[in-house]
Amino acid sequence: MPKLDSYLFREFAQATFAVLVVLLIVSLGGVFADVLRNIAGGRIAAGLMLSQLGLQLLNYLPLILPLGLMLGLLLGVSRLYRDSEMPVLASIGVGPRRLLRPVMMLVLPMVIFIGMCSMWLGPWARNYSQQLIEAGNRSLLVAGLEPGRFIELPGGDGVVYVGGMSTDGRSMSRVFVYRQTDERLDVTTALSGNLEVDGTERYLKLNEGFRVEGPLADGRDYRLMRYASNDVRLPATEEEAKKDDPELLSTVALLSDPRRKAGAQLHQRLTPPLLALAFALLAIPLARSSPRQSRYGRVLLGFLAYLVGTNLMWMGTDWLSKGKVSLALGLWWLTVPLLAFSIWAYLHDGRMRKKRLRRVVERHA
Repeated sequence: MPKLDSYLFREFAQATFAVLVVLLIVSLGGVFADVLRNIAGGRIAAGLMLSQLGLQLLNYLPLILPLGLMLGLLLGVSRLYRDSEMPVLASIGVGPRRLLRPVMMLVLPMVIFIGMCSMWLGPWARNYSQQLIEAGNRSLLVAGLEPGRFIELPGGDGVVYVGGMSTDGRSMSRVFVYRQTDERLDVTTALSGNLEVDGTERYLKLNEGFRVEGPLADGRDYRLMRYASNDVRLPATEEEAKKDDPELLSTVALLSDPRRKAGAQLHQRLTPPLLALAFALLAIPLARSSPRQSRYGRVLLGFLAYLVGTNLMWMGTDWLSKGKVSLALGLWWLTVPLLAFSIWAYLHDGRMRKKRLRRVVERHA
C-alpha cells in the first residue's frame, strides 16, 4: 500500500471511528431510556434489561453506521482542507479522484457490514428480542421474583413475597401480596399460586388464602375474605407479535413472500447500504472548504441530507406497504438518483471551481 493511501486511510478511519463512538453513546442513552420506560411500565421484565439493551442497539446499527461514515469522512477530508494539506496534494497532482482508493478502502467494508446488519443481524435481533420478552412475560423468575425476598411488583403496584418457587418460574408457594390503590390497602396471602397469561394480560392466580382490604388512613372499613381462588392482575405486556410479521422474518423468507408488507420490508432492508455508499461519496465534495472556513456548517448540511434521505426511506416503505407505490419501483426512486448525484458530484469535485476561476482570470486579463 502506498504511503499516501495509508496515511489518508488512517486519517479517515480515525475520524469515522471517533464519530461512531459518539453516535453509539448517544444512541445507547436513547435506547436505555426506552428500555427503562418499558420496564417501569411492567411491559418488559427487569431481568431482560441488558439483553434488550444490546439487541435494540443492534437493531439501530443500519441507521447509525451510515451517518457515522458520512460525518467521519466529512470531518476527515475537511481537516485536510483546513490544515492546507489538500492544496499541497493538489499541487503534486493528487486531486479528489485520487482519494477514491483510500476512501473505498474504508467505505466498502463499512457498506458490506451495514448490509449484513440490515439484512441479517437487525432482523435476528428483533426476532430474538421478541422471543425473550414473550418468554419473560411467562416466567416469574425473569420478572424478578425470587423465593425468600420482598420484591416490588412489575409496574410498581405493590410488593410480593414468595416462599418457594418451581424451577420453571411458573408455580409458587406461601405467597404474600401487598398493594395500595386509591387510598386503600390490599393484603393477600395464599398457600400456592401460578402465573397465567391471557393475550397481553398477566395474572397471579392464587389458591387457598385470605384477603384483607381497608383504608390507609384512620377508619374501620376493613373486609376480610377467605377464598379458594383469587387473581391478582399484573401490568399488561406488549402484544405478542405474529409469527408471520415481516419485521421478524428473515430476508430469505421475504424473497418468497407475496405480501406487500413483506416486499416493503425487503426494500427497506436493501436501502441502508446503498444510502451509506451515496452519503460517503457525497461527503468528499461536501467537505471542500477554504483553510479559514468553518467546517461545522458542512457537517450540519450533511446531517440534514441524512435526515431527508432516511425520512424518505421510511415514507417510501409506508407507501409500499399501503400500495401507493408499486413493488417493482420499490425504493429505487430514492437510492438510484441519490447514488447518481453522489457519483456526479464526486467526479466533478473541483472542476466547477476551476471553471469559475478561469472565467475570472479571462475577465480581468
